[in-house]
Amino acid sequence: MHSTLNRRQFLTAGALTLTAAGLAGCSSRSGSATNTTSFVKPGSAAVTAAEAKRRRTGTVVQRTLTAEPVTLDLGGKTAKTWAYRGASATEPLRGNVGDTLKVALTNDLPDPTSVHWHGLALRNDMDGVPNLTQKPVQPGGSFAYEFTLPEPGTFWFHPHVGTQLDRGLYAPLIIDDPNEKADYDKEWVIVLDDWLDGVTATPDQVLAELEKGMIDHGGMDMGPMRMGNTLMGASSPLLGGDAGDVYYPLYLINGKPANDPQTFTAKPGERIRLRIINAGGDTAFRFGVAEHQLTITHTDGFPVEPSKAESVVLGMGERYDAVITAGDGAFAVIAEALGKQDQALAVLRTGSGTAPTKKTTLPPTKTPATASDLRAASAVGLPQRAVDRTLVLELTGGMEKYDWAINGKRMDMDRPMRDALGIKQGERVALEFKNSTTMWHPMHLHGHTYQLPGGGPRKDTAIVLPGKALRVEFDADNPGRWLTHCHNVYHGEAGMMTTIAYQEN
Repeated sequence: MHSTLNRRQFLTAGALTLTAAGLAGCSSRSGSATNTTSFVKPGSAAVTAAEAKRRRTGTVVQRTLTAEPVTLDLGGKTAKTWAYRGASATEPLRGNVGDTLKVALTNDLPDPTSVHWHGLALRNDMDGVPNLTQKPVQPGGSFAYEFTLPEPGTFWFHPHVGTQLDRGLYAPLIIDDPNEKADYDKEWVIVLDDWLDGVTATPDQVLAELEKGMIDHGGMDMGPMRMGNTLMGASSPLLGGDAGDVYYPLYLINGKPANDPQTFTAKPGERIRLRIINAGGDTAFRFGVAEHQLTITHTDGFPVEPSKAESVVLGMGERYDAVITAGDGAFAVIAEALGKQDQALAVLRTGSGTAPTKKTTLPPTKTPATASDLRAASAVGLPQRAVDRTLVLELTGGMEKYDWAINGKRMDMDRPMRDALGIKQGERVALEFKNSTTMWHPMHLHGHTYQLPGGGPRKDTAIVLPGKALRVEFDADNPGRWLTHCHNVYHGEAGMMTTIAYQEN
């Protein structure tokens, strides 16, 4: 993105009770660790030992990234923003599982920054969270990221400083498995984004506007109404009501708006693997290719039992891999901004025909696939065992005071260990996300992947609907200090984050 930047009910319905939680091991809320608890440090021997156990190929992949101000042409709109030199939506970083990735980051921005490697179970001191796993990289400074690529899949990276994610600072990270049997002819990486930076406002200006507070409309279907940079009344039944808070003038696929769409070319009958990433700040997308059926094969990097769908819903931070068989002609590649009455557009062209426009939409009567429709492939499902510890994470807050939080406590990124939740290495941990708000939240866990209930997919980011709950499980096999947070960048920055930290034995 540097030069051309770019239900079925969701998951588990109904509230889980604390009584049920208590049957599966000890249960605790944020703040359960005492002030005297000693936690594993990011550069500790335990972190080094975990890294040494990862399989390694001996190959070193070296790359450079420079975070810098840029000026973009977004379909005739000029936008001043920040982006990476060395990677973009159309220029992924790539390596094989087991390779050592070395990335030299230079910060040419006026503000501190970092790089978080979203979805990777990597070593803790490389996770890119300032004041938790590393010091922020100051303007004019640099940082050397070095870690083993732990598992194959579709991942991405972005800063973890303020609202920088809602600029152009992101790119895919694709980790290949040379032993994978590729049942496709082509591969396309497709990055979805909502865009406002340099067009209507900066993300910092948007956050300041939101933090003034407003009436919580509770997801009422009033139709979207713009008030400054705030979007009132954006509603989607797929998201349980309120679809988002922020007005975006543009929606992009691979850094290009609908009036200047990217064109993907193929031959009729070719099988194409799509690696789809939602890099947006405040928008869930319904993704599909007109007149084509998706066969979903992976989510958040991990394989699932192949599942056919007309379209799929992606919350911010989620990724899905799917395969399509290309038809003959020109077809719309669509990312519908749920509840916001707009969409991103690209073109699949295999033959003659008029290029589709924004008037082309996905079928309104079809029900898109969600994570709850999928099952983990047998090779990646967590082995069955008793839960040792249950952490209850109640999602709280609202629009009126813009006081988004976890268990009523707003994260202070200057003191990220203040309310840390303690776990121990080797435990099976259950996370209970209980959404007490009137809005949906895509909840992301750093450094691990959890499994959804009933043999559901392995994921690191999952949607929790308003008034509902989601219980997931993961194995505590990657020591360190890890964030879990809402991947709506404005909710997270307002305080809907907490730290899960390994206790020293």
